[in-house]
Amino acid sequence: MNPCPCFFRLGKGHGGSFRLLSPPVFWSSDLQLRKRGPGGGLYPLSRHSVPGLRLPPTSGLSPASQGAGRGLGAGRGLGAQRAAETRRRGKNMAGAAGPATGSGAAGGDGDDSLYPIAVLIDELRNEDVQLRLNSIKKLSTIALALGVERTRTELLPFLTDTIYDEDEVLLALAEQLGNFTGLVGGPDFAHCLLPPLESLATVEETVVRDKAVESLRQISQEHTPVALEAHFVPLVKRLASGDWFTSRTSACGLFSVCYPRASIAVKGEIRQYFRSLCSDDTPMVRRAAASKLGEFAKVLELDSVKSEIVPLFTNLASDEQDSVRLLAVEACVSIAQLLSQDDIEALVMPTLRQAAEDKSWRVRYMVADKFSELQKAVGPKITLNDLIPAFQNLLKDCEAEVRAAAAHKVKELCENLPMEGRETIIMNQILPYIKELVSDTNQHVKSALASVIMGLSTILGKENTIEHLLPLFLAQLKDECPEVRLNIISNLDCVNEVIGIRQLSQSLLPAIVELAEDAKWRVRLAIIEYMPLLAGQLGVEFFDEKLNSLCMAWLVDHVYAIREAATNNLMKLVHKFGTEWAQNTIVPKVLVMANDPNYLHRMTTLFCINALSEACGQEITTKQMLPIVLKMAGDQVANVRFNVAKSLQKIGPILDTDALQEEVKPVLQKLGQDEDMDVKYFAQEAISAVAQRLRKLDFPVKDSEEPSALGADKNHFPRPRGPGEVTGKVRPGAAARGNEARALSSLPERMAEFGGPGEIFYSGPGPELQSLVSERSPLPAV
Repeated sequence: MNPCPCFFRLGKGHGGSFRLLSPPVFWSSDLQLRKRGPGGGLYPLSRHSVPGLRLPPTSGLSPASQGAGRGLGAGRGLGAQRAAETRRRGKNMAGAAGPATGSGAAGGDGDDSLYPIAVLIDELRNEDVQLRLNSIKKLSTIALALGVERTRTELLPFLTDTIYDEDEVLLALAEQLGNFTGLVGGPDFAHCLLPPLESLATVEETVVRDKAVESLRQISQEHTPVALEAHFVPLVKRLASGDWFTSRTSACGLFSVCYPRASIAVKGEIRQYFRSLCSDDTPMVRRAAASKLGEFAKVLELDSVKSEIVPLFTNLASDEQDSVRLLAVEACVSIAQLLSQDDIEALVMPTLRQAAEDKSWRVRYMVADKFSELQKAVGPKITLNDLIPAFQNLLKDCEAEVRAAAAHKVKELCENLPMEGRETIIMNQILPYIKELVSDTNQHVKSALASVIMGLSTILGKENTIEHLLPLFLAQLKDECPEVRLNIISNLDCVNEVIGIRQLSQSLLPAIVELAEDAKWRVRLAIIEYMPLLAGQLGVEFFDEKLNSLCMAWLVDHVYAIREAATNNLMKLVHKFGTEWAQNTIVPKVLVMANDPNYLHRMTTLFCINALSEACGQEITTKQMLPIVLKMAGDQVANVRFNVAKSLQKIGPILDTDALQEEVKPVLQKLGQDEDMDVKYFAQEAISAVAQRLRKLDFPVKDSEEPSALGADKNHFPRPRGPGEVTGKVRPGAAARGNEARALSSLPERMAEFGGPGEIFYSGPGPELQSLVSERSPLPAV
């Protein structure tokens, strides 16, 4: 690589930091690669292309190539005259290299096989960020074409010199380089990847730095011990002593991967560098060091942990920044796992007690969040003496976030207690605080407790559950917060296993039924969503006895969202209990609703048939459901009639050919001549779908075609269009209601409770009002 004698430039970054801009670099060439023009001639790929690039048979860039960075070809920084001079110099170098021979003559001889590689190389310097990003993501393809030697000597230096790009490009580059070892010649040459990754580890964007550190950690494992000390450890030292905090934060993540294979003398130097970072003046560096303290402690010798890591842990746990102190709590888990019980009591517990009572709620929150890990690390004896009292304080902390985090850990804490005396400890030292949290003023605390409290029943047994826990469950089932109630319902199986279904039905089921009839439709909706879960837990007999009537009552609810959810609920129940149960229990009750005086309930029958037909199969659908659907085709309400057409289209694939020909076909033809435009439209849609299934030419629409052009078929009924309205195959009435739908889209979500598909603005069979009917907009039913 031959850099031209031009200057380096320092550019101001977006965040105020300085970034190194690359010098212009020229690559000489021995083969010209150009793109064919319209007349068969050749011309350079672009202004930023390599005008004299030749790729030899080994595939790759020649020793040097023109145009480093994005700014060269466009004349940024150097000017148009300098760019032109650069291009001439590239041509001169290509000419001096001599003519190419063989298959590698990709320029003058036009080897098109190498052209895609040249495009990728060209896009590395393109002005378009997306093109550069795409090329970076295919960097391995470029490296394969260049070969290992040229990747090391040309591509990697070029990438190192051009690290001043957009963050997303740098992120992709850092990710690609982590898997580049095989493309540079294997582990013996892995050190060639360190310079570009070192530069990426110092950039301003955190995500890029983290990805560069991840790639460096991956590459470090491929270094031999000698190469590690010769190349990787010096890199870590340079980063750790860098002027900018960005490099020092990146260094914190590299100590643990190079320490185990370093010599004794180098290990001492590494520990010294880490100590200096733990006491760095910049809080961001101390945060990074605290986050890696536990990881670094795991690879150190036990004596070094006691003599060096524990003092660092103590200092970081008492740092003036709470963001540093909370990270020290996480390191406490790793350090405690390495020490004996006596050492933990003497070296770790004083700091941990201090953290559990820290003035910052964030630190106390971290203690509560890591409580299960801390409990396992310190052992049962210290847990009983120190952690249980600390946990009690966290459960009654003044901050709701801390109480919620502690409540989440109640079940795990109880499970990890020693079997001997566990029940007594829970009943005397944990349960009183749990009872207080059941009536906590913060809903997040109650919800967190409700998600785990049911699990205590398997630990405490049947008697304690019935006497102490059931009253708490009942109180939470009646809580005003929906999430609390749902967390209880979703974990009923835990209680069912302990106390049995009969006891459960006597105590908790009345509260569930009460919620199912709640005045707030959202509460009812939430209960419906958990009904399949309850059904699976309770069994079919108990469900038929206690909850079946409730599920059927939801089908005639005055809120459409409830009726829709109840319909889906029936389908899930059929999948759970089987078609025989559906035929004997559900289908007859659904079909009776077809004679209901309320047209909304009659439409619900159709919706149920749509949902149940696939689950019940062809026989039940043909014998029991189809006759009801065909009968409803004569309904006086247009909303019902066009939903009949939609239902016939829905269940058509399930029916056999005879039923489609003899029963469905005449009804759809009759609906196709209905006076209502929407009925005609959906009938025509159903005719097309059924015709394709039948594949017969005696249907009004050919089996292999869409419905015929407007006006070309006697069974197609176009909607009259207003002046300037666009024609085409659209649903009648859709364009006229477009503005209205957009205006209504901003209505509150509660409008869903007033009506559903096909339930809007009905006021009799008048065509003016029927033209406003939409099967999509959830508006009030009149």
